Amino acid sequence: MPIHRLVARAVEKPWGRTDIPSHIATNDGLRIGEIWFSPEQAIRLPLLVKYIFTSENLSVQVHPNDEQARQYGLAGGKSECWYVLDAAPDARLGIGTTQDLTCEELRTAALDGSIEALMEWKPVQPGSFYYIPAGTVHAIGGGVTLVEIQQNNDVTYRLYDYGRPRELHLDQGVSVSVAEPYAMPDHVIPLTAETQLVASGAPFTLDIVQGAARSRREIEGEMLWFIPLAGSGLIDGQAWRPGECWLITGGASVEIAEPMSALLARPAVAQCGADQQGIDAIPTMAPRALAS
Repeated sequence: MPIHRLVARAVEKPWGRTDIPSHIATNDGLRIGEIWFSPEQAIRLPLLVKYIFTSENLSVQVHPNDEQARQYGLAGGKSECWYVLDAAPDARLGIGTTQDLTCEELRTAALDGSIEALMEWKPVQPGSFYYIPAGTVHAIGGGVTLVEIQQNNDVTYRLYDYGRPRELHLDQGVSVSVAEPYAMPDHVIPLTAETQLVASGAPFTLDIVQGAARSRREIEGEMLWFIPLAGSGLIDGQAWRPGECWLITGGASVEIAEPMSALLARPAVAQCGADQQGIDAIPTMAPRALAS
């Protein structure tokens, strides 16, 4: 089939929340930090879509780029982006550092905890959007609900964890970090906008699109992720609603019953090469969760 509704898999986290919207997941009192959308089979896809729910700060961390990751014998690196759906009044995202740091300065700051004050903490609101290139030192603060689209490579180097008794990865993390101020402007993209959020040149592209009630939208592409944020309708005859994620291979027809807002993510062409024969041709990879 050219469309696949991906399975929502809840991941418990110590920094998660119990107030997950019911249309996304039933938490049964668990502290859910992430919802991963993945196929029923253990297959490797080039992108991973997540919902993230935080009650406290996540670790300060960094991801390598593809070339750096392969030097460590890994499949690839990880760039990602965040679209904020909800935020507490004091919610913040840490992206980049307030000044350029040498490798030794970054290591020292991670060890003595001063890295927290050296992070550039950006206040956020619904609609805040940031693309996080590999190498960017970053952290998600508490009180945030967001959608994350990322390269599907499980590689995270933790630099600082607020004194929690968890492993740090200073050698690898410092070596791949670009510890400098974040160069891209802040963006607040309303849920009602239609624009490209991540352009070509990145490992993936991302658009936010709209659809009027009682209309139809044709979606074309070799492989893309349809992430409805508002509305309802049918996709190739199957009902869709917010809180879901659909993998489309070869295009689909989206019927819109209630006004739609959705994200559409596409991997870069080079990362689609393994998918020419469809979803069943993608090599097997068992996902592994790493606590953030």
